[in-house]
Amino acid sequence: MPHLRLLGPVELATPEGTAEVGPPQRRAVLAALAVDAGRPVAPDVVIGRVWGPDSPEGARRSVYAHVARLRRLCEETAGGGDGIRVTRRSGGYVLEADRDLIDVHRFRRLVGEARGPGLPDGVRARLLGEALGLWRGEPLSGLDGPWVVQTREAWRRERVEATVMWARLQAAEDPAVAIGPLAALLDEHPLTEPLAEMLMRTLYAAGRGAEALDRYASVRRRLAEELGTEPGPALRAAHEAVLRGQPPAPAGPPVRAAAGHQRVVPAQLPLAVRGFTGRAAELARLDGFLTAAGPTAPVVISAVSGTAGVGKTSLAVHWGHRVRKSFPDGQLYVNLRGFDPTGSSRDPAEALRGFLDALEVTPARMPAGLDARAALYRTLLADRRMLVVLDNARDAGQVRPLLPGSPGCLVLVTSRNRLTGLAAAEGAHLFDVDVLSPAEAASMLADRIGGPRTAADPAAVAGITARCAGLPLALAVVAARAAARPNLPLAALADELRDGNGRLDALDGGDPATRVRAVLSWSYQALSPAAARLFRLLGLHPGPDISAPAATSLAGEPPARTRLLLAELTDAHLLAEPVPGRYSFHDLLRAYAGELARAVDDAQARGAATHRMLDHYLHTALRAQLLLGPPADRVVPAPARPGVLPEEPAGRDAAMAWFTADHPVLSAALGQAARDGFDTHVWQLAAALSTYHQRGVLWAEWAAAHTAALAAAERLDDRAALACALRNIANAESALGRQTDARARLDRAVRLYRELGDPAGEAHAHLALGRVSTRQDRRAEALTHSRRAVDLFAVAGDRGWQGMALNNVGWDHTMLGRHQEAVAYGRRALALLEGAGHLSGEAHTWDTLGYAHHHLGEYPQAAACYERAARLFHELGDRYFEADILAHLGDTLHAARDTGATRDAWTRSLALFEELAHPDAAALRDRLRHHLDKDPSVTVLPPRD
Repeated sequence: MPHLRLLGPVELATPEGTAEVGPPQRRAVLAALAVDAGRPVAPDVVIGRVWGPDSPEGARRSVYAHVARLRRLCEETAGGGDGIRVTRRSGGYVLEADRDLIDVHRFRRLVGEARGPGLPDGVRARLLGEALGLWRGEPLSGLDGPWVVQTREAWRRERVEATVMWARLQAAEDPAVAIGPLAALLDEHPLTEPLAEMLMRTLYAAGRGAEALDRYASVRRRLAEELGTEPGPALRAAHEAVLRGQPPAPAGPPVRAAAGHQRVVPAQLPLAVRGFTGRAAELARLDGFLTAAGPTAPVVISAVSGTAGVGKTSLAVHWGHRVRKSFPDGQLYVNLRGFDPTGSSRDPAEALRGFLDALEVTPARMPAGLDARAALYRTLLADRRMLVVLDNARDAGQVRPLLPGSPGCLVLVTSRNRLTGLAAAEGAHLFDVDVLSPAEAASMLADRIGGPRTAADPAAVAGITARCAGLPLALAVVAARAAARPNLPLAALADELRDGNGRLDALDGGDPATRVRAVLSWSYQALSPAAARLFRLLGLHPGPDISAPAATSLAGEPPARTRLLLAELTDAHLLAEPVPGRYSFHDLLRAYAGELARAVDDAQARGAATHRMLDHYLHTALRAQLLLGPPADRVVPAPARPGVLPEEPAGRDAAMAWFTADHPVLSAALGQAARDGFDTHVWQLAAALSTYHQRGVLWAEWAAAHTAALAAAERLDDRAALACALRNIANAESALGRQTDARARLDRAVRLYRELGDPAGEAHAHLALGRVSTRQDRRAEALTHSRRAVDLFAVAGDRGWQGMALNNVGWDHTMLGRHQEAVAYGRRALALLEGAGHLSGEAHTWDTLGYAHHHLGEYPQAAACYERAARLFHELGDRYFEADILAHLGDTLHAARDTGATRDAWTRSLALFEELAHPDAAALRDRLRHHLDKDPSVTVLPPRD
């Protein structure tokens, strides 16, 4: 029986040897069909996979010729059996074969079986060993092009995951057996941290600890040279385990949930669509994709395309609710805003943050970059069966980081564009959604306004559906109008629509997307004057949604009146309220509102509304920032314009909730302020966001906001704003690992603050330089900067920040081994911090004191300090630092030989780390096993499935 090999050179192997497939293009065509074995692959998809987006003119003819030769080759090698065949169906070409005859599909089946529940470890190891034995080198070797490169990289990740899983199982029996394959694969991919971690642990388990440390040093050096980053937490934990001489039990599988903690099941689908009708063929096709998304099947991707307002989102949401029970691990949903009229489509990193929030990743543990977020997202979705709906995508590039990497998930994408790149590279299934048929449109009207009413005047219904061009959006608007006037005959509504359309013939380009303007104009004309004005002004808002208080400031109306106007717009289906108190547009409605604002309202009125909106966000953000703790940036805004009513968060939790809910809006508002010339708002709003960005570990967003602020400050020639932006960009760059760039900006900021005579600003810059110096292992220099900050804060008369700087001096002393001095500085810091509102500073100072007392051998004092720090971090809601402090507490109690208290502290820490799905959990579990498993009174938390 012939076998097709893709995990190496593309080959057709027969009992007699290897059949000659032909030139690289033909091998690429064969691979393009084999990855979707059993499913039709459209000629355009084959062309995209073989030649990429810039295919030559004769590509289609070449595909025909290559397929004909492949068909004959498969017939010649079949040997009278079924074997492998290439056929043509209505949907494209199909490579028909038992999937086990194709090595990549066999590999995935074996790995999927090895992940299954209830198998002995020996059986898992055997299955994984058989799967890895199918690899013969670089997959698809000898081929090139975008699809080949992306496919090769995806398969490489699967190989790495399988190798690590196999090595983890093998190391329990004979670690020496796993060293060779791990080392060889790491040599091929030297920046792959899971491989390096597993190899380090396996080397140490085999008695080769020095080699493990050498491997760490090599990987760390290459990460710094090639990526400018430090090793991640899991690799650092393995290094620490080797240094401490701890038996490094291999890291367990991805952490699921803490003991007694129920794994979250997200349910993010929007409200089910009322009056959904028709779409039987489309629903049946989606049902077919669901069948294909079996527990061990690769991720199934369906990309639904169609014109604006055609009902793509309604179809996706309706189907998602219909099949949600097939996805017991939950449903994720995001509107990517790919065609937002403001151009502010949702960044994939921002979308991933929303998904990770839904999966209970706390802000403190949120990765900063796109790649890191995507990796954590794929890890958390491993072995889960989830539906992921990516609505309103711009292109394939926006979608790719949001795709799960494990079998069993189904991704449903909607877009106005046909995402052929997604089909070519990821094997997505494409299909279009057309306008409703006349019968479906009439059924939708009947569902919305009542069957007896539509049955009484079929001619009017036909006129309405014709003028709406079969667009569900337009029909929904008309139905809302009809429902609001139950005594008005449908014939009169049809006449009104016909008359309204006549005045907008110039906008009718003959396609449904332009005809909908007529329907919208007709509905707009039925609004009260005040509601019509608010509708237009909402078109000036950058989106993606707006709260009722922000709409109040935008309109400059009293809150009660604004709520009535919002209700009027919502009742007319010109505005949606997906979440109580927050309002959003459909893209077409936003574009139409913006057009009306530019046509009806003069530039002065539009500018005044934009100014009120920006004032609302700036003044609210500054008030919310103060509730999070004393900010580093002193911003004194101009008084808010008349009509602006900033929000007043009730406390720290409410402030964080406001920032979290409005962060996408605030980012969009900052961008709009830069475009429209509100430069003072740009830098002040960036400064108002700094504490949230820092607290939320939003390093990239922090840098981006202040990069815009830097440009605004230069346009304003405002040196104070310039220094503020430079220092904040530097802080973000330092957090992202770019210490050299951060140092250069901070040196410039120090000079500016000194010229301005601003000792507090200069002090903050020195604090930042101290952190940069610590990260560069220049500890004496860090101490110099921290001491300078203490002196400058004293000159500025800021006792709270002086206390923060004193704690930094204490920490610098601990890093230099001067623990008695660290205790003295910590006590001085607390005297200034307590009562100053710096709870985070107090918590970190108690941590410093605990660390110093521990290294002085004063374990009771250290434990008391750590307990105090843990309580403060718990009060702040910072679960990561609470977990970290509890781990340190356990270290101290273990050193004091208090086994029961050690178990309690480490167990509490482990529970928090596992709730966060943080990689430090594995190292802590190893520590529990190693130090406590010999004590029969100790119960160590076992790893969970």
